[in-house]
Amino acid sequence: MEKIITEEIIKKFQEHLKSEEKSKNTIDKYLRDVKEFTILQNGKPITKEAVINYKQHLIDNGYAPRSINSILASLNSLFSFLNWLDFRVKTLKIQRQLFYPEEKELNKVEYERLCKAAQNKHNERLNLILQTICGTGIRVSELPFITVEAVQRGKAIVNCKNKTRIIFLVKPLQKKLLSYILKKNIKSGTVFITRTGKPMSRTNIWKEMKALCKSAKVAPEKVFPHNLRHLFARVFYEIEKDFVKLADVLGHSNINTTRIYIVSSGLEHRNIMETMRLIL
Repeated sequence: MEKIITEEIIKKFQEHLKSEEKSKNTIDKYLRDVKEFTILQNGKPITKEAVINYKQHLIDNGYAPRSINSILASLNSLFSFLNWLDFRVKTLKIQRQLFYPEEKELNKVEYERLCKAAQNKHNERLNLILQTICGTGIRVSELPFITVEAVQRGKAIVNCKNKTRIIFLVKPLQKKLLSYILKKNIKSGTVFITRTGKPMSRTNIWKEMKALCKSAKVAPEKVFPHNLRHLFARVFYEIEKDFVKLADVLGHSNINTTRIYIVSSGLEHRNIMETMRLIL
């Protein structure tokens, strides 16, 4: 019997993901991946060969290995849900990253310049968003948990991906946020909101950050919200040298995920090799 992905199947898959208590971002991402594959299939029946060809299509079109694996995970999830197990494909093998590319690593000095640039543009909200992410290690998607109530008690309780963790707000950050709340007359709920009262989206924050690059003299490829979380992780680890504690702070279930955040830069590797003095 021929198997075709229909709108009805996609809708049922969406309901399944909701019942699994997947986050909205995860559900949107899975559905987007499935729909793009479906569009390329153009109504043709699904076969194992078609899925393998799609995998090769992604490779040929220059998708990063991690992006390809993420897309395949979405498709494999759908096939598991439908019990079309024969259509599942293997993900690409990726060698563990030995060091973080220098051209993408945001350092503390550059972070400070970004904050200064936001301040000079009189964008107090963005300045505080930068400091909140970098000062707590929180995910940009978790910013709505930074509420007036959380700031008042000095800690935010984050419920995400079926996990709960506490994000502490250090006193200097708490003081700045309290001042901002008072100035903007925010009575309750999420602190970082748009003019219409909605929580700031990842896209809006990304765009506002990119607009700082020129005046801050920071390369655009270094400027995105998640890089602030990476900077927090590296500075935290330099002080604590504790993988497990850092994993807890970042909300990672798998410590191997945490390792990605603290790999040293290529520059550090070269400096170590220079000190070895093995070239005669």
